[in-house]
Amino acid sequence: MLKLYWKNATSDVIGPEHGICPSEMESTVEKVAAAHRAVVAQWDAGELGYAELPARRDYRDEVMDLAGRYRENTTDLVVLGIGGSALGNIALQQALNPVTYNLLGDAKRGGPRLFVLDNADPTLIGDTLGLLGRRLKKTLFNVISKSGGTAETAGQFMIVREMLTERLGAGFADRIVATTDPEKGILHDIAADDGYATLTVPPDVGGRFSILSPVGLFSAAMCGIDIDALLAGAASMARRVKTAPPADNPACVLAAVKYLMYAEKAKPVHVMMPYSNRLAGLADWYRQLWAESLAKATDRSGSEVFVGPTPVKALGATDQHSQIQLYREGPNDKIIVFLEVGKHPRRVRIPDVFGEIEQLSPLRKVGLSALLAAEKQATEYALARSHRPSVTIRFDAVTPEAVGEFIFLYEFTTSLMGELLDIDAYNQPAVELGKKATFALLGREDSEESAGQIRKFAKVDKKYLI
Repeated sequence: MLKLYWKNATSDVIGPEHGICPSEMESTVEKVAAAHRAVVAQWDAGELGYAELPARRDYRDEVMDLAGRYRENTTDLVVLGIGGSALGNIALQQALNPVTYNLLGDAKRGGPRLFVLDNADPTLIGDTLGLLGRRLKKTLFNVISKSGGTAETAGQFMIVREMLTERLGAGFADRIVATTDPEKGILHDIAADDGYATLTVPPDVGGRFSILSPVGLFSAAMCGIDIDALLAGAASMARRVKTAPPADNPACVLAAVKYLMYAEKAKPVHVMMPYSNRLAGLADWYRQLWAESLAKATDRSGSEVFVGPTPVKALGATDQHSQIQLYREGPNDKIIVFLEVGKHPRRVRIPDVFGEIEQLSPLRKVGLSALLAAEKQATEYALARSHRPSVTIRFDAVTPEAVGEFIFLYEFTTSLMGELLDIDAYNQPAVELGKKATFALLGREDSEESAGQIRKFAKVDKKYLI
């Protein structure tokens, strides 16, 4: 079971100015209890689409049916998507398959190689498609977009479709799976016309909450990840956070700590620092979830508030050598959430060598997992000595069940934070302007006025060009 440890965010450890006092926690837990009642009421009313995903057997079954159809005749799977249509796929693959997965031979992997093209970068797209050229007949492209109108994904898809039609002819449609709205939208209509296999983007689930839907599950199932165990872990955490009293509820306590740090302790920067390379993708996933959900200009009444904790990703122990100097001696405006692993999937021991070098003697015959654990504890201690708060989320092991638990824990905590901040945690209005401006600059017919304004803004003033 996933565990939350928050002692190092308390006044007992780091003092009352930066740490949480018992009275502060007690009063905030009452606020969180009210937020919890509100979120559970939304859940019970069917208004919290992501909360239903762990139990949605229909989504699970359509994923498994399609994976069964394609796994045996697919050597490479390419996901075309961005944001919530890509980060979850990357996170699950990184957490639950070997780091060398794509380097293994076809027979050893047990599933296709996975490439997630999460940008419109021409080198990323060109190099990847060039690599796959000879394997195209056994390459499957999963294009993920609720509407089909996202510029980056649509551009990728147009390139891929043209390439497939040129090289495979009439059978090109069999190498495309469209994950999209089940009833409407550009991609839905193209898929129907061309005859692609399709998967559902749940209409009531935003992209950043969609990792446990077909959006994230299909690539996982194709690559041999146990999605039943993943969903079971999420379901277990769902029951736990829905029914446990606030003081014993990991989502409520995590939300209370983070809210207090943001609203009362002047800590607007929320760092996630896994001590496991396998969990680094989950930190990337968290950044989108936290940033898009909680950064809002207005509250629910329409008043300007400009709220939002800033999520930051770090990696232990790597970033002890790049960021901890800032975290310890820079502005005391951060809370660090460590992700800790009890049992790593591999055991590697440092050999008994260099016995004559006294400085290296502590490392002899030590397992790398023990070294990594010591690094985390030392960093935790050093931060506390500098009155810097931290909490730890502990994974007994990096398993599908534990990853599912973590995903649901953070999704539900995000909902609670939305209530505490009195904002809509499920929209992202600021993202839309950039999307519209992109299409305006590319010459969309209904955007001439906007394009003129943007070009005027973007015109280079040589006075400032050095």
